[in-house]
Amino acid sequence: MILADKIINERKKLGWSQEELAEKLDVSRQSVSKWESAQSAPDLNRVLKMAEIFGVSTDYLLKDDIDSQEPKYSADDQFETEKEARAVSMEEASSYLSVVEQVTSRIAFGVGLCIISPALLLVMTDLANAGTVSEWLAFSIGLAMLFILIACGVLIFVLVGRRTNPYEYLEKEAIDTAYGVDGMVRELKEKNDRKNTLNIAIGVAICIISAIPLIIGELLLSEIGKEDLSSSLVAVLLLMVAIGVYFIINGASRIGAYNKLLQEGDYTVEGKKASITVDKFASVYWPIATAVYLIWSFTTNDWGTTWIVWPIAGVLFGCVSGAVKNFHK
Repeated sequence: MILADKIINERKKLGWSQEELAEKLDVSRQSVSKWESAQSAPDLNRVLKMAEIFGVSTDYLLKDDIDSQEPKYSADDQFETEKEARAVSMEEASSYLSVVEQVTSRIAFGVGLCIISPALLLVMTDLANAGTVSEWLAFSIGLAMLFILIACGVLIFVLVGRRTNPYEYLEKEAIDTAYGVDGMVRELKEKNDRKNTLNIAIGVAICIISAIPLIIGELLLSEIGKEDLSSSLVAVLLLMVAIGVYFIINGASRIGAYNKLLQEGDYTVEGKKASITVDKFASVYWPIATAVYLIWSFTTNDWGTTWIVWPIAGVLFGCVSGAVKNFHK
C-alpha cells in the first residue's frame, strides 16, 4: 500500500475531511488532495506530523511493504477509532452517482407538486368570492386537485426511494472507498461545482423574489377594490417557490452525493451521527407540522394565510438541526 492510500485510510478512520486534515497540518486542502491522488508527496515534517496525529509510525507511512498497523493511542488521546468502515468499490460509487443523476430532477419535481398543490384551491376560492363559480364547486375542484398533486408527489418519492434505498448507508455509516474513488468523485465535484452552485443561487433568488408579486399585487388590488382576488397572488408565490426549490434540489442533491462519497460537509462521521438524530426528530416533527397546516386551513378556510406554517416550520427545523449537529461536533 502506497503513502497516498495510507493517508486516505487513516484520515477516514478518524472521520476527517481533507479540509480538516489540512488544517491540522497547516497546509491547503489542495495539498492534501495531491498527496492522496499521488500527484505529490508531503515533506518529512508533514510525514512526522501525520504519524503523530494518526497514532502510527513513520515506517508504516513511508514503507510500501507495511500494509497495516494498529494505531497506538494513549488513554488520554483525543481521537478514538471508529467502527469498521463499509467498503465502497469504484463500480458501486459510479452506480450511485448515476442513480442520483437520474432521480434528482424527479425528486425536485415531486417536491414542486407538493408545494403548488394548494394553488388551484386558492384560485378557485377567489373565483367563488367573485361570484364566477359556486363555493361548493370551487372547493370541490380545488381540494380534489390538492390531493391529486400530493398523491403524485408521494408516488414519485416512493418510486425514487426504491432506486436510492440501497445507498442509504452512505448517509449513516462510515465508509472506506476503494483506490481511485476519491479522485474520481473529487474531479466530478470540481467539474460540476459552478453549475451546481449556480442552480442553488438561482433557486434561492427565485424564492426570495417570490414575495414581490404578492406585495405589489396586494397594493394594486387594494387600489382598485379587488381584495377578494388576493388568494390568487399566493398561488403565484407558491408557483415561484416551487420553481426555486426545483433549482435548489437539483444543485444541492448532486453536491450532497459527492460529499457522501467523500465524507465531507454534512456527511463526516460526526455529521452522520447527527443526521440519525435529526431523522428521528423529523419523522415526528413534519407530520405534526402538516397536521397543523391542514387543521388550520380547513377550519378557517384561509389558505392565503395558513401557508405561513411552512416557512416557520422550515426555520424552526433548521435551528433544531443546526443545534443537534453542533452538539455532536
